Amino acid sequence: MSTRDTVRSTVYLDPDLHQALRLKSAQSRRSMSDIVNEAVRLTLREDEEDLAAVRARAREKPLDYEAFLAKLKADGTL
Repeated sequence: MSTRDTVRSTVYLDPDLHQALRLKSAQSRRSMSDIVNEAVRLTLREDEEDLAAVRARAREKPLDYEAFLAKLKADGTL
C-alpha cells in the first residue's frame, strides 16, 4: 500500500493496547498500521454482513407476534 492510497488519522489507544500492538507488530514483522487496518476491516465486514442480511429480508412480509409464536411452536422451537 503506497502512502498515496492512505489517509492519516489520529487514534488514541489505551496504553495497554498500544503496547500489545507494538509487540504484535514486532513479532509479526508487520506495521502497526497494517494490523489496525486489518482489525477495522474485520469489524466493519461483520457489520456489512448484518446489513446485507437485513437488505435481503427487507421485502419479506411482516409476521405478527401470534403468528411468530405459532411458527416457533410448529417448528418445535418452543
